[in-house]
Amino acid sequence: MRNPLSVTFHLLLSMLVLGCGASTSTSEDLLVSNHYLTFDEVADTRAFFTWNTDWRPMVSAHRGGSYPGYPENAIETFDYVLQHTPALIECDISMTKDSVLVMMHDNTVDRTTSGTGKVGDLTLEKLRSFHLDDASGKSTAFNVPTLREVLEWAKGKAVLTLDIKSNVPYELVLDEIGETASKPHVVLITYSLAAAKKLYSMDPELMLSVTLRNEKEWDRFVETGIPSENIIAFTGVAERSAAFNEKLHQHGVCVILGTLGNLDQRAAARGDQLYKEFVNKGADILATDRPIEAANIIREQP
Repeated sequence: MRNPLSVTFHLLLSMLVLGCGASTSTSEDLLVSNHYLTFDEVADTRAFFTWNTDWRPMVSAHRGGSYPGYPENAIETFDYVLQHTPALIECDISMTKDSVLVMMHDNTVDRTTSGTGKVGDLTLEKLRSFHLDDASGKSTAFNVPTLREVLEWAKGKAVLTLDIKSNVPYELVLDEIGETASKPHVVLITYSLAAAKKLYSMDPELMLSVTLRNEKEWDRFVETGIPSENIIAFTGVAERSAAFNEKLHQHGVCVILGTLGNLDQRAAARGDQLYKEFVNKGADILATDRPIEAANIIREQP
């Protein structure tokens, strides 16, 4: 039996699906107006990410977002983003020398902290002695969080999409998810169908992000036997056709477009209205380095 989500999390999901709504709406208003989201009906991410015609676009904060004074993969940054908009929080799992799962994108800490060295060569105690740097290299008072801390923080606040780095055994991640009862608000990112099949075999209730950029990749996915209700389709970092996005929708699959990188740069240069064009062509979630800016535009969708 699936564990029900907390009331607070349902309020957040309602806000997400409605594109955050008008600022004058109350939580109760949002729940009443969203006929398919109730306290009892949404028990996990598989239910939440089943696409239907009532879907409203949302953003996923790449590496949790990164703004001046707020470094990537930091709980304080996650909070900062959520103060401005509901968002999925994408973050990266690495492992220390003493086998503690922590949030870090790179193999080394050189770019993102005041320290140096490979993550896998550092103990958690040593890693905690470093301060996180923001994107400009400015040091902050924030430290590297553990996966467990992030899982506990997310309850009632956000859905996490977790990017598992190659040095991290899946078993350890699933243990942490299980011990913190976090499955209802977690999506695991995969980069190959083999990885998706392995995770599905380990727990068929997991929600997975699977890269599906064209018809051939969709056909190969179907051959895996993984139910479409278990996946979100990451369609890459280039726009896909409206027809392909619609095909995914016909199977109840939500579409994540990675605007991080080139598409974000285009939007910053040409105007944030570009984000609307992406969702008008069928992108349901924008995985972006500019979550606040993108959300401000797409929440204006009718």
